[in-house]
Amino acid sequence: MTQEKTQLITMKGTKDGLTLFIDDTCSFEEAMQELQYKMNESKPAHVEPVVAVRVKLGYRYLKHDQMIRLKEIITAENRFTIQIIESDVVPREEVRKWQENSEIKTMNQIVRSGQVLHITGDLLLIGDVNPGGKVTATGNIFVMGNLRGIAHAGIDGDKQAFIVASYMNPMQLRIAHYISRAPDYESDGVYMECGLVDEEKDKIIIDRLQVLSQKRREINRFERRMLNG
Repeated sequence: MTQEKTQLITMKGTKDGLTLFIDDTCSFEEAMQELQYKMNESKPAHVEPVVAVRVKLGYRYLKHDQMIRLKEIITAENRFTIQIIESDVVPREEVRKWQENSEIKTMNQIVRSGQVLHITGDLLLIGDVNPGGKVTATGNIFVMGNLRGIAHAGIDGDKQAFIVASYMNPMQLRIAHYISRAPDYESDGVYMECGLVDEEKDKIIIDRLQVLSQKRREINRFERRMLNG
């Protein structure tokens, strides 16, 4: 009994064009040989509109010359045009940036008036932020102390970021482009609360720390330990 040959190239027609799935376990040369054959087989008998193609590479990384060859095979004779080429492989530089942005940076200091502390990623500050002092982070901000100055979380535009403080009586809170000033808070301050964006109200709100597990689905293990005490 002859074993059926595994298809290296799978084509699926959609209302928007054609989707090509390229097997990511075979060699590049084998995949291109089959792709060339299938492209030739798909050649229309009559002049037809150009067909848009979406290419899915799976976990395959293509070098520059391989990407050129792939495009040449698909677009030969101008019968097909490439809409997008998708790969599940994450470039090393993107991984490095993701790690940098998701890492919690721990600082043990007092941020005094006129000082600015900026962190890429999440900030865990063990100390106070005095009036006139400022802390900023691309991620979330945790102040294990008095927050009396300015805190700006999600400084690159992350509206899902939040700010937590042991004692919250800030001059100003900022999350992404949202700004909430001191008059929004009780003058006596509040203990172990968090500031986060309520998009329905289109403003920064102060709420109990425990609401983070309900309003923010992706909270890492460190943050969950804080919420659970």
